[in-house]
Amino acid sequence: MLKIRRARIAVAMLLSAGLLTGCVNSEEWRPAVEEAFTFEANSGDKADALRGELYVPENRANPDSRQIKLNYVKFPATGENPGAPIVYLAGGPGGSGEWTAKGRRFPLFMAMREFGDVIAYDQRGTGGSDDTPQCVSETVIPDDADIPRDEMIAMLKESVDYCETFWREQGIDPAGYTTLESARDLDELRAHLGAEKITLWGISYGTHLALAAAKEMGPRIEKMVMTGGEGLDQTVKLPARTDAYFDRLTAAVSSANPQAAPMIGDFPGLMRMVQAQLAEQPVMLGLPQEDGTRADFLLTKDVMQRLSSAMIADPQSGVQLMQFYGAIAAQQYAPIEQAIARFVTPGEPQKWRVMSLAMDIASGISEERLALVNEQAKTGLIGDYLNFPMPHLRGAMGLDLGEDFRAPPQSDIPTLLLSGTLDGRTYPESQQEAFSGFSNLSTVIVENAGHNLFMVSPDVSDVILRFMRGENVNGETITIDAPTFTLPGQ
Repeated sequence: MLKIRRARIAVAMLLSAGLLTGCVNSEEWRPAVEEAFTFEANSGDKADALRGELYVPENRANPDSRQIKLNYVKFPATGENPGAPIVYLAGGPGGSGEWTAKGRRFPLFMAMREFGDVIAYDQRGTGGSDDTPQCVSETVIPDDADIPRDEMIAMLKESVDYCETFWREQGIDPAGYTTLESARDLDELRAHLGAEKITLWGISYGTHLALAAAKEMGPRIEKMVMTGGEGLDQTVKLPARTDAYFDRLTAAVSSANPQAAPMIGDFPGLMRMVQAQLAEQPVMLGLPQEDGTRADFLLTKDVMQRLSSAMIADPQSGVQLMQFYGAIAAQQYAPIEQAIARFVTPGEPQKWRVMSLAMDIASGISEERLALVNEQAKTGLIGDYLNFPMPHLRGAMGLDLGEDFRAPPQSDIPTLLLSGTLDGRTYPESQQEAFSGFSNLSTVIVENAGHNLFMVSPDVSDVILRFMRGENVNGETITIDAPTFTLPGQ
């Protein structure tokens, strides 16, 4: 308790001296109770850290809402003049800040300590901030039959209805798991840390949350470092832009692998040919099981489109998708059987996590954008499946934050936006639109990078650190090698 008493004395002295003017109210704020421990990354590297927690209402619109606990790991600042705490916002939705810090981005977490305390934050419903049970519904969508699309969507909605009832019976309010509630959590986290401002550092859905926070608490945000930007009205991506991504991927891979260019050929054309064949004649696969048996699984056009949507975040997996399509065209199904078997348990009922499900449904899609998506999906290479099961579950559980939420923010927060030219989930032009209302925006393009670009090159870390030091990095381009394409037998 010695550290807590010292913290209170220090804060009282700063308040009396007027040095914390504009910070949180001294009568409401209490020093964060944090426990020191040694953080160990997956690599075995270690760092001194503090583990903290705070409690917030699950649903602020409900005066009788239960309180939920939010966990975070703090890496104390190492610089001589630390600034605002830097809060990492994981993607997903459903990713954990602490789990991310344990992975490949650990060195960047350590480097960012130069500028302030770095907070590996678990958003509500994720990681250490998740006390909600997974729902296992009673709905089983057959894997060995060609289920009409409308029937499949109806079965998905049935499973969500079941899970909504299940969660409510457990005392969990799905309406509490929206981006707006998460944005308000960030302001409470700021107050909990005793900070006048925080810096937001995020990827993918984390940028969606940051944009919402810019509208909710903009004056209390110091800076933002973003990649894989997803606008508040971009939960569902435009199919035409996905088609343009496949053109870019094909051109980049063919240029970098001239010996394989004849095999790569017109990859979008190959996709259409294979999908047309599967629409006319689905193929029954045999998925290898742990007990040595094989389970029937029907490969249809819809299945192939959904698989494609899951594999295009980064160019390396995009190349693997190219190889899958080539194998199917040659009637070689073993590679796709092995891949699907890693993710599919035949006969398993639909399962949902409340946070990842509710966040996307609540952010929603406008009628105008939905009409555009539906029109483009008629000819799109993967239809409307990039953000499956949205827009298919639009309005489920009565969740939709509405057009005021989806309106783009206007802000002068100093912001760095890094975009990969081969990002198959959030496209560069869409990212620019998402941040078009930011008057103090620095854009850096990373040629040949995908969605997860933070660690693809030391130059990416370097440009982030230079931005944090106040240097002008706007308009810079970083180039990395395009992915390699291995020919069969090599």
